[in-house]
Amino acid sequence: MADLLPLQSERIILRRLSPNDLAAFQAYRHDPDVGLYQGWTPQTDAEALAFIHEMASALPFLPGNWLQLGIADRQTNLLIGDVGLFVAADGQSAGIGFTLCAQAQGRGLGSEAVSLAVKLLFQNTSVACIEGITDARNFASIKLLERIGMRRMATLSAVFNNEPCLEHTYAISRSDCD
Repeated sequence: MADLLPLQSERIILRRLSPNDLAAFQAYRHDPDVGLYQGWTPQTDAEALAFIHEMASALPFLPGNWLQLGIADRQTNLLIGDVGLFVAADGQSAGIGFTLCAQAQGRGLGSEAVSLAVKLLFQNTSVACIEGITDARNFASIKLLERIGMRRMATLSAVFNNEPCLEHTYAISRSDCD
């Protein structure tokens, strides 16, 4: 992974999480508006630091495991979010999830990061398809997924945080990116 990262776009860097990221990581992960549609819950500093250490040394693209990467501002290298990558146990498909701090939202930075993550997955694995699942009420996430070329494949009833909702599944295939 050392030779795969960091990846840069015009305004962001996709990189490993670092213990130096703890304060920024905790700030957005404890923001209730940022966490509204997320599957994670806020952690103590000790738990978050253990998670950061785990992700900093995790093997990339290990089937059946998530890998969380940091999204940093290219000018300052300060953490502004993270992106999760999951390669299915059979290695044929992958999942992607993302979080961006409130101050970085609405400027296309998430699209840059998720586009880089999609590219990283397709260039370094044999996955044929990458999926993102979002709550139907999460308009910003829907817009981002569509902006990077993902198409809505399904809408299903679900229960999220003990509340009924609809979830959209978006996907992009390797051939969509050729």
